[in-house]
Amino acid sequence: MRYYTIHEMTKILGVTAQTLRNWDRSGKLKPHHTSPNGYRYYSEDDLNMVLGKSVKKQGKTVGYCRVSSPKQKDDLTRQIDNMQMYLLAQGKPFEIITDIGSGINYKRKGLQDLIRGMANRSISKVVVLYKDRLTRFGFELIEYLAELYDCEIEVVDTNRYKRPCNMFG
Repeated sequence: MRYYTIHEMTKILGVTAQTLRNWDRSGKLKPHHTSPNGYRYYSEDDLNMVLGKSVKKQGKTVGYCRVSSPKQKDDLTRQIDNMQMYLLAQGKPFEIITDIGSGINYKRKGLQDLIRGMANRSISKVVVLYKDRLTRFGFELIEYLAELYDCEIEVVDTNRYKRPCNMFG
């Protein structure tokens, strides 16, 4: 994390050093830390707060698994098992959200929970085994929403639909 001196903060914010000292006294903006010689240092989060930018909250990782119909419950179980193995190997806490419903149905409870979690920044990463498991159409729109809320979408198998090129027939 980067730390800014009081001088750097005055230039970025367009206020005087005395204003920053007053904000410190009033509690409006406390420095991240003060050195033994009394110099104030502000963090990037402090700067973003004053600028009105959202401070990136560390949300959870969510694995999302979906099948189209109840007849595919075995496939869903297999997806969940594969997702758990993949996420366990990363060594970070995670949660799995599942859905049974069409990839063109945007009213799926799991998908709505996922989007809501991105919007309130409680989810910082979404992992899907295949791009079409998240949604059949409109993946780019959901990807854009994720980007707006500082959420990453990871597609594990990006080669699912790529077929080898046969030059001889």
